[in-house]
Amino acid sequence: MKEQEFLYTPKQNELQFTFRAVAVGCMIGGIVAAMNIYFGLRTGWGFGGSLIAAILSYSFFQVLNPKTPFGVLETNIAQTSGSAAGSMTSAAGLISAIPAMKMLGYELTMTELFFWAISVAYLGVFFAVPLRNQMVVIEKLRFPTGTATAETIMAVFAKGEEAMKKSKILLSMGVLAGVLTLLSFFIPAVGHPPIIKWIGLGVVSAWGFSVLVSPMMFGAGILIGPRVGASLFVGAVLAWGVIGPFIVSQGWVSDKIMSYSDGPRGWLLWPGVALMVTDALMSLIFSWRSIVNSFKRKKGDGNAVDFGDAIPKLWWMGGLALSTCFVTGVAYKVFNIPPYLTLIAVALSSVLSMIATRSTGETDINPIGGMGKITQIVYGVLSPGSIPTNLMSAAITGSGASQCADMMQDFKTGHMLGVGPKKQFKAQCIGIFVGMLFAVPIYKLFDSAYTIGQGDIPAPAAHAWKAMAQLLAQGTEAMPAYSFQGVMVAVGVGIVLSLLKKVDAVKNYLPSGLAMGIAFIVPAYYSIAMFVGSLFFIWWTKNHPDKAKNYGFAVASGLVAGEGLMGVVTAILTLLGVKPLF
Repeated sequence: MKEQEFLYTPKQNELQFTFRAVAVGCMIGGIVAAMNIYFGLRTGWGFGGSLIAAILSYSFFQVLNPKTPFGVLETNIAQTSGSAAGSMTSAAGLISAIPAMKMLGYELTMTELFFWAISVAYLGVFFAVPLRNQMVVIEKLRFPTGTATAETIMAVFAKGEEAMKKSKILLSMGVLAGVLTLLSFFIPAVGHPPIIKWIGLGVVSAWGFSVLVSPMMFGAGILIGPRVGASLFVGAVLAWGVIGPFIVSQGWVSDKIMSYSDGPRGWLLWPGVALMVTDALMSLIFSWRSIVNSFKRKKGDGNAVDFGDAIPKLWWMGGLALSTCFVTGVAYKVFNIPPYLTLIAVALSSVLSMIATRSTGETDINPIGGMGKITQIVYGVLSPGSIPTNLMSAAITGSGASQCADMMQDFKTGHMLGVGPKKQFKAQCIGIFVGMLFAVPIYKLFDSAYTIGQGDIPAPAAHAWKAMAQLLAQGTEAMPAYSFQGVMVAVGVGIVLSLLKKVDAVKNYLPSGLAMGIAFIVPAYYSIAMFVGSLFFIWWTKNHPDKAKNYGFAVASGLVAGEGLMGVVTAILTLLGVKPLF
């Protein structure tokens, strides 16, 4: 179904870029960034802030009831700055390349992280500006999240009571999740009850098949849906219930189940990464039409409606030049990457960001991981053996893809609401800076309180980036015994699944290779908890379809945000030496 191109006609002199809109959007986005650090380091995923910022900013001003009402265009600015701030987690590489460097023994100070984050975060925004007219105005790509945000903004203003109800549900779920998370910190058995051990299945529990009471994982299960939830469960059973015990029985690894150095977990990492990478690259291959179209300029109305307010060329061209110089200097100073290799990474990022943004516009899937892996392969040739260069050059590409697609989603929302891009551009730039002020310290907090890549902070995305860099630098010597054969099988499975997705009769019944790969890397109880959340949403949709449709996002987002924010508090308590009561 073709969506309506314009949903709203702005009133004359209607308020748009205001301090209050930007400030509230940035604060909500900062909360999303904090949530994403915790969630991303546990699962490898993150969530956007657009819809949360739109709903909460509207509700905030409804409660505040200012003399000058908070309007549609201000809500658009709030969600723009909110999504920009929330995306800093992925833009700065704080759940991928940076923790991967940490696991490889590279320590970065808070100052170095700030400089790195600010140097890479704006590249994608500047890449997005010249693409906007072609992708949004002429080709009218859907950009599903941007479209959904525009429709949500119009819905909350049309049905104010409904928006307030969603906001109250989101906040109440957040409070509930926060209380349960804090209780689990002081009484660990609340969050991880040893039920499986109590019924005499201690061996099963040792392999990770245990009960995890996690509002975040349950809420994530609602958001990801049944297919991805089932894929996680299948991957967990296959990895930790079948392959793990088999390789122990064969003597390929020790019986230290959760050991990365010589146990099943270190072995399972490799086929898991292979599945993730194969799924990402096959998706890219099957998007060849999008890639070709990225280098074409379709014929269209070059004077298509754009409401004025165009972004001056000096802003984005000058910004791109300054950002390129800045990231070149930071990469050399912090990671000792030769300037010419950074310049190649920026040039490659501009092309891959364009491809990733088109993929996002057509499918709502931003293949940041796939873009990063392509860059890692390129730098495996350009700079063989240099792991920092490999990882951080790929991080430049990942940042560009992240921010370019996020900016274009916001451009789509603004276009549908009848506004020009200049004010959104400014809101995005401010949101990025504020998001960095939240994301970097919170990452360092978790880095200080926990061992990233182990225990409660498994960092699966970082393990994937680290493994790829080690493989390209050291060859198969970096891999455990017989794990290369496991990788080959996983690559074959990933290719077959991707090919079968092109068959209409079976595509809806196939598991996600990406989700299965993640299940190989994180403990099984994470996958099971998300699977339970997806099962609950199936039940809810079947028995109460209207409530599930209207409030599912609010319930899930509240649960994810509540545990994510309380996770920051528990990290502080851990750093202060506070111990559980029992």
